[in-house]
This record gives sequence, structure tokens and C-alpha cells, in this order.
Amino acid sequence: MEIEIPVNAARRDAEAERDEALDDDGLPRRTGTVWTASAHIITAVIGSGVLSLAWAMAQLGWAAGSVALVLFSVITLYTSSLLADCYRTGDPCYGTRNYTYMAAVKSNLGGTKLWLCGLSQYVNLFGVSIGYTITASLSTAAVVKSNCYHWKGHDADCSVPTSLYMVGFGIFQIVMSQLQNLHKVWWLSIVAAVMSFCYSFVAVGLSATSVISGRDIGETSITGTVVGVDVTAAEKIWKSFQALGNIAFAYSFTLVLIEIQDTLRFPAENKVMKRAAVVGVTVTTTFYILCGCLGYLAFGNQAPGNMLTGFGFYEPFWLIDIANICIVVHLLGAYQLFSQPLFAVIELRIAQWFPNSKILKHEFPIVINSCRGFTVNTFRLAWRTGFVITSTTLAIVMPFFNEVLAFLGALGFWPLTVYFPIEMYIAQKRVARFSTEWVFLKCLSFVCFLISFIAACAAIQGVIVSLKHVTPFDSRL
Repeated sequence: MEIEIPVNAARRDAEAERDEALDDDGLPRRTGTVWTASAHIITAVIGSGVLSLAWAMAQLGWAAGSVALVLFSVITLYTSSLLADCYRTGDPCYGTRNYTYMAAVKSNLGGTKLWLCGLSQYVNLFGVSIGYTITASLSTAAVVKSNCYHWKGHDADCSVPTSLYMVGFGIFQIVMSQLQNLHKVWWLSIVAAVMSFCYSFVAVGLSATSVISGRDIGETSITGTVVGVDVTAAEKIWKSFQALGNIAFAYSFTLVLIEIQDTLRFPAENKVMKRAAVVGVTVTTTFYILCGCLGYLAFGNQAPGNMLTGFGFYEPFWLIDIANICIVVHLLGAYQLFSQPLFAVIELRIAQWFPNSKILKHEFPIVINSCRGFTVNTFRLAWRTGFVITSTTLAIVMPFFNEVLAFLGALGFWPLTVYFPIEMYIAQKRVARFSTEWVFLKCLSFVCFLISFIAACAAIQGVIVSLKHVTPFDSRL
């Protein structure tokens, strides 16, 4: 017995040490903090949507534009706090974990609402691939155009076809799409995050420089673009609604909130996530107000749809080139970050339908310099290539930056940012029907539905009008 006691004690110590290395679900202990979660939120929110904020401010004016920027941030912050409480089913500290947005909807709502969530989520992911293709091609064309003006003079014909650059972007994505999953492209996320901050700071810096120097200051007003001078009455209404969609797109991050929360240290992840959301949304809102307001001051009511294509393509041409190159690099990686989840769910579903298919399972190694680089699967090659070709073709047919971003913002804002978080919260907390809280939540959801609906209608109307003035497959910047 004297020999067994230390052995048993050592075994107990080893088991205790192993338990300390694991979380309550048996997975390796998560180490995320409020600061890491805040960083994830800021990285997820700040993206190509920031480029359209000056244009949105021009359509809405100082009054409505400023209110919209703050209001969307408040709504996003509030619904994200509701969503944070849905990470666990049952006890908020020790209940069953929901690792993804879809898992949270399934455990709290289930049924038809699960399918509606999946449809909203994956249609939005597909739409983002179209929007990113358009944005990347415009930025590439802007680099070529600014260099043309620099070397050939401001009177030269420097119009650039954007379709060619969309094709080039698509070819790159066909290659990158053959990587099996997000674990293979983790480094793209880091690069994309750095690039998004670079071009956003350049946009803010160039706007501030224009305002401080008094150069090229445009006319601004409380109500934005002037009917009869800048736009017609109908255009004013449609573009104002479209601007709301652009702002909504800029604030979208709840789609990945559950995944971010799943990185946090146990216990009380919901409380930490709420604090992180406050930090992340506050920093982002401050940055967006700077970008939108300074951009509006710099360009006035003639603010371009994409801020970085509006600095005249002249001097300092090298700084504008750097910013646009950062956008392209960012979107090269961001395209995969949004497409890979869609690839995964489709391939998982097909594998479940055809469990014995050799086409789905067999991997062909691609050898480079006597080293095994990566593997290619026949089905993955065919369907992912088809996906990229489809999104690229639609981008070429509808190369409309603001309209597409507005539609994506409208498509994702109400269902994913507002409706499902509210419905899950009501179901989990068993909020009494027709109580004050229930009525408030339902009214908030309905108002946000109306905003999303009119923004989507305005975006579709904008695409229809723009198609009358653009020849498909021959768009130019």
C-alpha cells in the first residue's frame, strides 16, 4: 500500500492536469479574452463596405446620414448581445454549447426557421463572392488608370475595361478554391485583416488631407444631394434607401459572432462577448463616422460610390495605388473566407447522399519539385470551378458596386442581424407573449424588416436602371 499511494496520487494528478487542459465539452481549453474577441469583431466588420460610406452620406445628408450610422451600430450592438446569450442552450454558463450560428438556430428554433436561416446565410455568402469580384476589379482598374494619368497626362484617354480584371480575379479564385478547407487558408485571414486596415486608413487620411488643405471641397448639406440639381426626386428616394443598405452591409458581423464566442475562455462566455461587442462596435462606429463624414466633406454631394476611385486618379498616385492594391489583396483572401463555409456545407450534404462514391473520396496529389503540395478531388474541382465561374459571370453582367453592396446589406441585415437573434432570445428566455419586452422586440424586428425590404427594392431598382446604360461584358472605369 505504501507503494500504491504515490502511484495513485500521480495518476490523479495526471488526470487533473488533463482535465484542466480541456473545457467542459472535452475540447482543448479555449483561451480567448475580451481583447481577442474585440479584435476579431473589428477585423470582421471593417472591410470593403467602408468604401461606400461617403456616398451613403451624400445621399442622406448630415442629418439622416449621421443618425443612420449611429442607429445601425446601436441596433447591431443590441442584437449581438441577445445573440451572445444564445451561445449555450439552457444554463448561460454551463449549458450545451452551440458552435455555429446554424447550431444556435437549430437548438433554439429548429424546423422551418432553420432552413430559412440556412437559405439566408448561404445566399448571402454567394452574393458576397459577386460583390468582392466587382470591388477587386474596380480597384485593379483604378491602379491602372491612375498610372496612366500619371505617365500620359490628365488629358489622356485612360478608361479601363473592368471585365478583364474580373476574369483574372476569377482565375485566381479557381486555383485557391481547390484548397480543401479554411484550415488551409488561415494565413489569408491574417493578410486580409492587415490589408483592410491599410486601405481604410489611407481613405481616411486622404479625405482628412483634402479637408484640411481646402482642396477639392465639395458642397454638403443637411439633406444631402439636391433634387433638381444633383438628382431627380425619384432618384433621391431610391438612392437614399440604397444608402441604408450600404450602411447595413458595413456593419454585418453577427454572422460570425457565435464562432468568435466559441474561442472565449470558460465560463461566462456571454458576458465577455457582450463586453467585446461594445468595444468592437464602438471602435468600428468611430472609424466609420470618420470615414463617412470626412469623405463627404472631401467630395460633397458628388461623392463617388467607392471612395478610393474618387481622388481624381491623380496625385499622390502612388498612395492611391497602395490603397487599391491593399483592397485587391484583402479581397483575394476574403473571397475564400466567405466561400469555404459554403463549399463545406454543399460537399458534406453531397457526401451524405452518396456515401460510397469514389469521385467524392479519391484525392489526386499535385507534386511540385518532388514535394507533395496539395490534393485535387474531381468533384471538388468541377463544382468549385463552376461556382467561381458563375459568380464571376454575374459580376461581369452586373458590375455595380453600390447596388450590389446595398442588396447584400439588405439581404443579411434583417434576417441574420435582427430577426433570428430576437427570435432565439424570445424562445430561450421564454419572453411572455404581448409583454412589454415582447412587443418592443417584435416592433424592432418589424421596423428593421421594412428597412431591409426598401433597401433591397432600391438596390434592385438601381441594378435595373444601371443595366440600361451599361453594356454587359464591356463595363469600363
